[in-house]
Amino acid sequence: MTSEDRARSGFAEFVRAETAGLTRFAYLLTGDRHHAEDLVQVALARVAVRWERLDDPGAYLRRVLYTQAASWWRWRRTRPPERLGASLPDRAGPVDDVDLRLALRSALARLTVRQRAVLVLRYYEDRTEADTAELLGCRVGTVKSQTRHALGRLRVLAPELAEMVGRDPQEVHR
Repeated sequence: MTSEDRARSGFAEFVRAETAGLTRFAYLLTGDRHHAEDLVQVALARVAVRWERLDDPGAYLRRVLYTQAASWWRWRRTRPPERLGASLPDRAGPVDDVDLRLALRSALARLTVRQRAVLVLRYYEDRTEADTAELLGCRVGTVKSQTRHALGRLRVLAPELAEMVGRDPQEVHR
């Protein structure tokens, strides 16, 4: 087996192992399944070209996904916004997972791309502040401040999230 064949085999194995997780990450960044899949394909194409030179292809991929999502977000900002639903319907009964996911998706969509990326990396992927900073190419202090700002913004923009997970919204503000 040649070194080129080993590289192809390693890349194919990497793609099989990482695609589902990367697609979830991209979806949480964009809020759109189809766009997330497109972002992952673009990122994988960039990794394929640099495969043999990358020390940490997973970190590189997440960085590409973040920068591509940010570029897409800037482009979308110049277009009229799409409205998925201005508010969630009131429910008399307990909240189910679907309601919570929809509320969370809507709330995340109202954050900046960087804030969304920090929250997804920190709380969804359970990464440390240092890992998140490295993946996003920023300092740990930036991750901390972006996390604080993003959570504060969620509390203001989507107080229903605190109610849905059984917390008093007034308590969450403290």
